[in-house]
Amino acid sequence: MADEQGGASPLELFNSIAAQGERVRALKAGQAAKDELDSAVKKLLSLKMSYKAAMGEDYKPDCPPNNPAPAGERGPDATEAEEDFVDPWTVQTSSAKGVDYDKLIVRFGSSKIDKELINRIERATGQRPHRFLRRGIFFSHRDMNQVLDAYENKKPFYLYTGRGPSSEAMHVGHLIPFIFTKWLQDVFNVPLVIQMTDDEKYLWKDLTLDQAHGYAVENAKDIIACGFDINKTFIFSDLDYMGMSPGFYRNVVKIQKHVTFNQVKGIFGFTDSDSIGKISFPAIQAAPSFSNSFPQIFGDKTDVQCLIPCAIDQDPYFRMTRDVAPRIGYPKPALLHSTFFPALQGAQTKMSASDPNSSIFLIDTAKQIKNKVNKHAFSGGRDTIEEHRQFGGNCDVDVSFMYLTFFLEDDDKLEQIRKDYTSGAMLTGELKKELVDVLQPLIAEHQARRKEVTDEIVREFMTPRKLFYDFQ
Repeated sequence: MADEQGGASPLELFNSIAAQGERVRALKAGQAAKDELDSAVKKLLSLKMSYKAAMGEDYKPDCPPNNPAPAGERGPDATEAEEDFVDPWTVQTSSAKGVDYDKLIVRFGSSKIDKELINRIERATGQRPHRFLRRGIFFSHRDMNQVLDAYENKKPFYLYTGRGPSSEAMHVGHLIPFIFTKWLQDVFNVPLVIQMTDDEKYLWKDLTLDQAHGYAVENAKDIIACGFDINKTFIFSDLDYMGMSPGFYRNVVKIQKHVTFNQVKGIFGFTDSDSIGKISFPAIQAAPSFSNSFPQIFGDKTDVQCLIPCAIDQDPYFRMTRDVAPRIGYPKPALLHSTFFPALQGAQTKMSASDPNSSIFLIDTAKQIKNKVNKHAFSGGRDTIEEHRQFGGNCDVDVSFMYLTFFLEDDDKLEQIRKDYTSGAMLTGELKKELVDVLQPLIAEHQARRKEVTDEIVREFMTPRKLFYDFQ
């Protein structure tokens, strides 16, 4: 952390500067008090001076110390990603292509999921890699090679992911981590815990406790409908589980003791006017990363490695967790990060549960899906058919094509669509029809499975119990 910059490596300093720069931008955007902003700017300048002393050169945002890029190679959009802002609550970018993920990897200090790692996952599982891996939708990781080392040596690991239940209706973007986690559970045959952070939503949103808990149960039905194995899956509401699991609460307290207020302010941008509930919440999201938070599953084992598939905006929670883990005697959790799912209006806008036209919701009818795609999906096409036939469309900004990369299984067909649209052989209306033809059955099948999920089934998934897994 920045407070310990005396002994920090150049890369740690580089990451601290990036995080502090984000903090300063957040304070400016939130019109923070002058003394708070001045203090944050002072800290940023001090970090930059330490970096210059260590490296003999000024800090450059997209030139990490172990991989300096000559200024001439940075390209005309080098400043663009500096406008990207990513934290667990806000994602902003000025680019129609969406967030620059290569630069985000550098800023967060994670590792790119490369072809070598994908091949290794294929060898370990004996299964074709999921389309999310093949297409770079899950694009970044922390310590995935360590998880594979353990797995190949018949050592256990478990999966942990979560959902913040802020409304009753989930949209297709919310399914991304669960579709992938289901695949991981199947191919590795490992237990899974799913945290419903109803406490977080109560603290951040204008909800009652009962509403937040009710949304957790409703969202759990959509999650169960993804096909998780009840014998290997425990879904829990924080509001319920924290009170009934001493192991879980003890880990929360251990984490709380080892993270300072300064650190959470630096990581999450909390201000003096935030409630103490918000300030202490990150420890609750961190606790499922440690196996003895679930004594009913792992007994008193503290050494079972955890793998967390999540969207990269959740990474700050787990950077904190990984910093704390060795100090409380636990293994660091490993992570797999996904890209963000774009809103219908374009990759630089945010999906919102309060705007039904910003995404395809899991409760939408076939007719609503068709109307939303045709009316609201941002197009990379030209202004006229003649122009489009002549110059072709732009798949990099076309939302219908982006959605197909998430949901169309057939790689060859996806590539053909890309070629046809880029050349002008396929028109925007035809591309949108391809997407509607994929989404309508996908949502209809999800709705049919969800109908089968009774309150009784939800209770079974949410009851603390021993899970089946074949490692000892």
